[in-house]
Amino acid sequence: MFCRKSPKFYFTKRYRTILSGMLAATLLLASSLSVTAAPLTAEEEARVRQHQSMPVQTNEITNWPAGPIVGAESAILMEAETGAILYAKNIHQKQFPASITKILTTLMMTEMCELDEMVTFSHDAVFDTPRDSNHIAMDVGQALTIEQCLNAILIRSANEVAFAAAEHISGSTDWSVFADLMNKRAEELGCLNTHFVNPNGLPDDDHYTTCYDMAMIGKAFFANEMLCKITMSRRLEIPASDTVPQSKLEMNAMQIIPGKKYSYEHLVGCKTGFTETARYSLVSCAQKGDLKLICVVMNDENPYQYEDTISLFNYGFSNFQKINISEQETKFDLSGGEMFHYGIDIFASSQPLLSLNKDDVIILPTTLTLDQLESSVTYTEEENTAATISYTYGGMQLGDVKVHFTSAVNHLSHEDGETSENVRPVPSPERTSFIPINILTLVLIILGLGVLGFVVVFFRAALKNYRESRIRTSSRRRWRRQNRRRRRRY
Repeated sequence: MFCRKSPKFYFTKRYRTILSGMLAATLLLASSLSVTAAPLTAEEEARVRQHQSMPVQTNEITNWPAGPIVGAESAILMEAETGAILYAKNIHQKQFPASITKILTTLMMTEMCELDEMVTFSHDAVFDTPRDSNHIAMDVGQALTIEQCLNAILIRSANEVAFAAAEHISGSTDWSVFADLMNKRAEELGCLNTHFVNPNGLPDDDHYTTCYDMAMIGKAFFANEMLCKITMSRRLEIPASDTVPQSKLEMNAMQIIPGKKYSYEHLVGCKTGFTETARYSLVSCAQKGDLKLICVVMNDENPYQYEDTISLFNYGFSNFQKINISEQETKFDLSGGEMFHYGIDIFASSQPLLSLNKDDVIILPTTLTLDQLESSVTYTEEENTAATISYTYGGMQLGDVKVHFTSAVNHLSHEDGETSENVRPVPSPERTSFIPINILTLVLIILGLGVLGFVVVFFRAALKNYRESRIRTSSRRRWRRQNRRRRRRY
């Protein structure tokens, strides 16, 4: 009996494997072929021309590198470490984000869940998702791990998976509960004009954000290496299991990842979005050398969202550089005698009281020099920090550098058995302001006090001598008078 059934079993298993392999190969081949975007309609072309005619705010700054003209209504290019804005076009104008909403949803999933947690799909998560929107055909009662959910959301932009993950985190099928958590997290990340009402970006008049806010969310998202890696994956594979009866294979439709038509070699991660109302949006990150840039384009047309993004990345890498302030700043040189030191000796071995943070950097346009930037000092009460120096140009923030109190224990003797772990920095003095003291002025004051002291001592000595002289003179006269009186008596 086994022998009669064995060929049937072998045939079924073998050809099921072959068919699955053929399907995967076909999908991979299709995804690797160049994708030709459909010609723009007259309405879309008019919208692109209108957007291209809009002013670019950074292009209006004198001596700022001229940025490209893009088809997006709103666009921003931001340096990830400093938050410096390199390109700005309507960056605070409210837009509908569509599926780029999911970068915040997935970021919160990594912050609030373990990767092996199971997410069970409710009736609401499955059936409240429009069937003509992106999904992976999950059914009620099926379950995925958080890690599988992250892949489904970021690779296939699966809306029902975002709903299920939101339910899992909030413990409620009411989207507003998770939306409240999203809005709170967005505010913590520095968003100024964002309000989310669902976890996936499906159309809603009260679901909006800005290019600037999405870049601020992107700073946190693209700092997560795992999330970046997922967005760059060519396909989504979910094997069949007890919680998912049929395996799932879906392809990544984003055309800027490796192997696609608009592949960008320096890309770190990305997420696209689209609805009829929001049009096309793309939030992405690229790194070249030590410069890591975040780009957001919103209300664009296909394929301009890719072309505009690549143009902005190339513009950023060609026209800006990262500058270490402690190595190049001379205006705030704290070791050149302009600031008060711990002590003064003839061997010039004393240390400055203050120093610039050696790790702080700013972003400098190639069209400007460091001495052309404006700088301002803000005093702070942070531990071991005296002040923060902010650099700007034309109203654009380029970065900050902290001024630290120098440790007074660099030369503590190891003879006492103290190690660097036992060393404590000099405590910050009680202060309401930060007062730089010129060494020459200090020396002149000390010399002046010394001369004044000498004059006082000399005057007191002269006065004392004068008094003693008067006393001696008076004593001699008294002695002479007394002597004359004795003579008269005798």
